[in-house]
This record gives sequence, structure tokens and C-alpha cells, in this order.
Amino acid sequence: MRGRRGHVASEQMADRPGEGGGTDEAGAPPPRPLDAIDQDILRMLQADGRASIRSVAERVHVSRANAYARINRLVEDGVIRGFGARVDHERAGHGTSAYITLKIVQNSWRTVRAQLRQLPGASHIALVGGDFDVLLLVHTPDNRALRELVLSRLQAIPEVLSTRTLLVFETEDLEPQS
Repeated sequence: MRGRRGHVASEQMADRPGEGGGTDEAGAPPPRPLDAIDQDILRMLQADGRASIRSVAERVHVSRANAYARINRLVEDGVIRGFGARVDHERAGHGTSAYITLKIVQNSWRTVRAQLRQLPGASHIALVGGDFDVLLLVHTPDNRALRELVLSRLQAIPEVLSTRTLLVFETEDLEPQS
């Protein structure tokens, strides 16, 4: 791992996000600083991802060409990862939601993450520090489907040591503050 004392090998540096080679894990360049106009554009698009370039430009007081270029740069830099709809999961037939905490085998995060991505209803996956290793948000049609997901799918993953399910009673998406 280490060559001379205190020097990390260059191939190891390339594996560390934000260090060395000038790119992160996904191959994106390091982030550029965002100015107040970029921040305003982000808030607007978080509130309404369908806002037109014209309305964005008018609200942040720049030309349409400038707004277009800024949005493209935010997309290219990976700041904006995409545009999508905010779904009411209950109205979409997934009335049961739960956060599931997982303890996993050390150094198995990438393997476990790949398997969690395949789960039906998986909505958010995070590697965390603390009493557990992974926090998973799922949406299922009902409690029976949630039970099946936890007992048959999650606990069948060899690297998952234990799970704890926290049933969600009510949620609220927070809107960006202006």
C-alpha cells in the first residue's frame, strides 16, 4: 500500500474520492465553487425542475444564454444529477415505507450496495457511521411486501449481518429555502 514511508502509492490515490488524480469515484472533475447565481438556480430547479430557461434567467437576472450555460455546467460537473418527479408513494400504490438499518461485513459496502440497488422499492441507500453501517429507505405496497423484502431478500444477502426496520408513519419533503 505504501511505498516510501508516508507516501501513498499513486494507484491507491486514484481509488480515493477527492484525492490524487483530479477526479472522483465516478470520474467527474473536482467541483468548481458555486456563486450566488448558481445557488439561486439550484434552489429554483429543486422547487420546479420543469422551469424554463427563460423563467430561470429572469428570476436570477442573467441572460438566457448565461442561464443555459450555467445549467449545462452544473449538469456536466455533476452538481445536478438529473431532473425528476417527486412521487407521492402512497398514491402510487406503495403505502408502506420504512428505513432499514443494516450491519454488514467489513469492506463489503460495494458488494452490498450493488445488491440493494436491485431491490424492488429501494429509494435511498447510504453508507453511514455509528451503530449500523447502511441506511436503506424502501417503499412497498403493504406490510406483507415489506416483511418479504426484509426476511427473504435482505437477510439472504450473505454480507448482511443484521437488520432493524423502522416503519415510517408520515413524511414531509422539505422545500429548498430561498
